[in-house]
Amino acid sequence: MGRLAGREITVLGAGVAGLALARALALRGAQVTVLEQAAAIREVGAGLQITPNGAAVLRALGLGTALDAATMRARAVELRDGRDGSLVLRMDLARHRPDLAWHLTHRADLIDLLAEGARAAGVQVRLLQKVREIDLSGPVPRLTTAQGAELSPAIVLGADGLHSPLRAALKGKVAPFFTRQVAWRAVIPAEPGAVPVAEVHMGAGRHLVSYPLREGRLRNLVAVEERNQWVEEGWNLPDDPLALRLAFEGFGPRVRGWLEQVDQLWLWGLFRHPVAEIWGRALPGGMVALLGDAAHPTLPFLAQGANMALEDAWVLADLLDRMGPGAEMVAAYQATRAPRCRRIVEAANRNARAYHLSGLSRGVAHLGLRIGGRLAPGLPLSRFDWLHGFDVTVSA
Repeated sequence: MGRLAGREITVLGAGVAGLALARALALRGAQVTVLEQAAAIREVGAGLQITPNGAAVLRALGLGTALDAATMRARAVELRDGRDGSLVLRMDLARHRPDLAWHLTHRADLIDLLAEGARAAGVQVRLLQKVREIDLSGPVPRLTTAQGAELSPAIVLGADGLHSPLRAALKGKVAPFFTRQVAWRAVIPAEPGAVPVAEVHMGAGRHLVSYPLREGRLRNLVAVEERNQWVEEGWNLPDDPLALRLAFEGFGPRVRGWLEQVDQLWLWGLFRHPVAEIWGRALPGGMVALLGDAAHPTLPFLAQGANMALEDAWVLADLLDRMGPGAEMVAAYQATRAPRCRRIVEAANRNARAYHLSGLSRGVAHLGLRIGGRLAPGLPLSRFDWLHGFDVTVSA
């Protein structure tokens, strides 16, 4: 029996990180309450990729069957020239990594899967609980909600996202850096017979990622453009589909055909945040810790936001169960997670630059990818074995 049996723990946020953590803690015997600011556990329409490192956590949490039922298994990732759609590089996942699985899913389906798993493990989810402020000056954390209620749970774990009050309480607010990139996201009906392949259409100063969802009935679109104009940071700023079509009017007919079908569109500015310097703190009568976007927001160019959150959840629950809450546990958690998350964030930043090349550098880079893909087709995937081949449930 570990050290979590019967221990009361409060988790902030019912997103991917919070729900995965809640189930992981509850399965180890903790009494878990999740505080969620929304009126319901839901996600607006968008797709995401569960890569093998994230899938390993879901399977270890006993959610593997549900994962397979709620996702499509990707066969390949294709990099294409945005101007004409010609293939630059194909990374054949089924052929070169048959023992690993990349899953394409609707974010709402993943949230449903995790919410059901958390509740089945005995987790209590309290809705309409927006935490406005967190005070760490006393023996235990003191939470103040938007309604003015005060709570004093001994252990508070913050999966409360990009604008985390807990991160602010630990370090103070840090101004993010605008990357001069904005992203649109949309979901459209998929064409008949849509193949589960993630496509990246690359152009000068912009790119578009697309893959099918829900057994091929829907197609996910994420389009990124470089611009100087600042856009509000967040996920729910509606935009005119015409703006997206004009931004990608120089792309090939396949992309333009997708964009013609977009009738509801969301825009957000991409900001670069540093990985947290402080991931937690032991208090005289309790402790706090961060995970997910609260600890390491990342740009969406390596499909790792949700996967890092899943890894965090497993490691934090495992260390709490083995070591108990305290300064040593907090130090071990940060030492385990921070270097890997920092490496992933930096790799995502590099991908953003590589997708948007122009002029001579673009031609040279694309030629190199084409030649390399023919001579050593498995090599591009092997460059990320450190990421996708890592199983935190074994390595934790």
